[in-house]
Amino acid sequence: MKIYLVGGAVRDKLLGLPVHERDWVVVGATPQQMLDLGYKQVGKDFPVFLHPETGEEYALARTERKTAPGYKGFSFHASPDVTLEEDLKRRDLTINAMAESPEGELIDPYGGQEDLRLGKLRHVSPAFAEDPVRILRVARFAARFAKMGFSVTHGTNTLMRNMVEKGEVDHLVPERVWAELNKALATDAPEKFFTVLHGCGVLAILFPEIESTYADDPGTHTGSDKLPRALSALRHSAEQTDDTRVRFAALLLSLHTDKTVEQRIADAEAICKRYRVPGEYQALAVSAIRHETDIASNDPCVLLGIMESTRALHDASRWHRLLDTYVLSERITRERAQQLDDARQKAVAINANFLDEPSLSGPAIGAAINKKRCQAISDALPK
Repeated sequence: MKIYLVGGAVRDKLLGLPVHERDWVVVGATPQQMLDLGYKQVGKDFPVFLHPETGEEYALARTERKTAPGYKGFSFHASPDVTLEEDLKRRDLTINAMAESPEGELIDPYGGQEDLRLGKLRHVSPAFAEDPVRILRVARFAARFAKMGFSVTHGTNTLMRNMVEKGEVDHLVPERVWAELNKALATDAPEKFFTVLHGCGVLAILFPEIESTYADDPGTHTGSDKLPRALSALRHSAEQTDDTRVRFAALLLSLHTDKTVEQRIADAEAICKRYRVPGEYQALAVSAIRHETDIASNDPCVLLGIMESTRALHDASRWHRLLDTYVLSERITRERAQQLDDARQKAVAINANFLDEPSLSGPAIGAAINKKRCQAISDALPK
């Protein structure tokens, strides 16, 4: 039995990046041997075990065979006679198909180290085409390593296009699409996730609302890489904030700004529903679209209405994310955002204790509080 460090940990060590989690492959062992050593089995489809002390995952070396469409259509073979090279061959990209021995020796049968040097995202074998999730992973790695100059090879892009033509992408489930998109949103260049999907024909299937911006978004394709306006807004937001909720909202806020507010909200909600996007992401994006015009108003009661609609008087973090979305999408200035936050603080301080009319009751109390809050907002705004 021999244990090897594999995958992302090896890749990131070679790139000089922090290693946050480690995966291991065990060659020459049986499930019973792992259990006898105190490992806890967690996988039923194939033998994966948790280390009794570190909790890290140790998988028995395995091969796999395509049995049905989609990313779940596989059968696995794990036994002591499966070699490390056979296990690595089933992986997606060459840069993820490297291993390190206990002695520190690099095992690289498919040229991953050279592709790291060249900045290439290249599939390991034709078996790549058997799992549509790998298209999303390639797009996500392109986003993660874009600032390091990585790009998808022509051969891999051609293979992904062939997968689209054969309908493999139709078998992707919403949770996997969102999981990869959410990881991509946290990268240095999240717009690359979408440009790679556009380049292989997947964007039109998964995100037609974004694909259409390449053809008809007015005044777009700005910058050296000819990004549509929405993807340019996403790129700009990623340069200014790490908050993936704000990045996502900036993207949807900048989609098809020539449409009506109702149409834009419908597009945003369609994307969120399709991929079961978490509620806080959807709420921020929809609020940003709905209040885009009114956020520039100096009518204190209009601004109070936005604060109430977004529950800003109860949760300042929601308000701050909304203002950040507008600033990073260049709808308002940072100075304006600070003024609006000052106004919110003045408004939230107003409650029933500020009323000097003890005879008020019921709805009249709320109306009186709102009147004073409008006045407080007015006083906070520059004249």
